Amino acid sequence: MNKILQLKITLDGSKPPIWRRFLVSENITFHELHDIIQEIMGWSDYHLYQFTVNNLPILIPHEDYDDDYEDSRKVKLKDFLNAERQKFGYLYDFGDSWDHRVVVERIMQKAGDKVPICIDGKMACPPEDCGGIYGYAELIQVINNKKHPEHKEMMDWVGSVFNPEELDINDINRRIKKANRRSLK
Repeated sequence: MNKILQLKITLDGSKPPIWRRFLVSENITFHELHDIIQEIMGWSDYHLYQFTVNNLPILIPHEDYDDDYEDSRKVKLKDFLNAERQKFGYLYDFGDSWDHRVVVERIMQKAGDKVPICIDGKMACPPEDCGGIYGYAELIQVINNKKHPEHKEMMDWVGSVFNPEELDINDINRRIKKANRRSLK
């Protein structure tokens, strides 16, 4: 019987912390986990990524990489994640370097719950391509200061309704469902 993993992902360096708690099947690949993380964090999957589990990179192979890695499209979570409190890394966008810490909080026997599903979290995800955690901090300063010379431009870029403290878990779960339907086609 497949088990369910309760994971918590936290964006390193975010203050206050930006995090999500979610449930996934142990039987998915790391690439599928990447797709789920993109949905729960609110990003658009424009960039490369890498997981690091026990110092081993797990990613999509590329000619520029050496041979010491696992193909994220082939290895499943159950091959590497087998203990509660186990930690691993997730890096998204090698330019902006969105580093995350992921913790296996619980390993449960499969229940009637639909997975994947986001069950908790705090704070909005930074907008794609805003310059990493430091660029995001600067962006927040600009949009919070209506007298800043770049305020209007940045508000137009992020959308006039962007609120860094807002998190809509129902919307996240709708996006996850929609992405799952697309992947089943």
